Amino acid sequence: MNGPEIHISFAPGLGLFVSADRRSGRTPVTTDGASSLGHVVESLGVPLTEAGRLLVDGRPVDASHVPAAGETVEVEGVARPQPVPPGAPLRFLLDVHLGTLARRLRLLGVDAAYQSEDIGDPALATLSARERRVMLSRDRGLLRRRELWAGAYIYSDRPDDQLRDVLERFAPPLAPWTRCTACNGRLSDADKDAVRERLEQGTEKSYDVFAECVECGRVYWRGAHHARLEAIVSEAVSEFGGATTG
Repeated sequence: MNGPEIHISFAPGLGLFVSADRRSGRTPVTTDGASSLGHVVESLGVPLTEAGRLLVDGRPVDASHVPAAGETVEVEGVARPQPVPPGAPLRFLLDVHLGTLARRLRLLGVDAAYQSEDIGDPALATLSARERRVMLSRDRGLLRRRELWAGAYIYSDRPDDQLRDVLERFAPPLAPWTRCTACNGRLSDADKDAVRERLEQGTEKSYDVFAECVECGRVYWRGAHHARLEAIVSEAVSEFGGATTG
């Protein structure tokens, strides 16, 4: 490439996306003189979903800005909590690799759609746009797709860290025990007599308080796993707010 040379630096948190030689301060980049700054940033490895303000010679510019020779560019990380585009409530779409995170978000009452099968990046991006959901993924290529309504990279492969990162980044309102962890539907209180036929004999004898998903009909009660789930809820609510009743 033979065009204008600019100098660019990246916020420390973006280091995992760029080559090692670009992780410690300002480095030169030769552009083609026509591509946008957003294109340049992504060509160096950073999905725009992870870029915050773009500063040129100290002033904020849009990703459509075309860099000129001699400009100094700073790429900041996203602000936290991060606002999402207006026009829809905060809700998420998770790809096939984030099933545990999806279930934990639902446990906290966060609207989290999840694809249990790999439907492909184009279909996921289209679904994000159609339903106006923030795409959560560890697939950098997916997060670069222009169709996305909004997106965020999941930095850790550990569900505990993934959950904390999403809650800190987007600050969704928490309403634990109000969503079906299987299908994302809403839960409602259920009369024991109404769900009795769907219960194992031991469950029927041991429990009296039930909830039912209004979408898929799954029945919930405070069974053997409740203590483990309660610990996840309590930790999230303690750190990020909400009510633990469930």
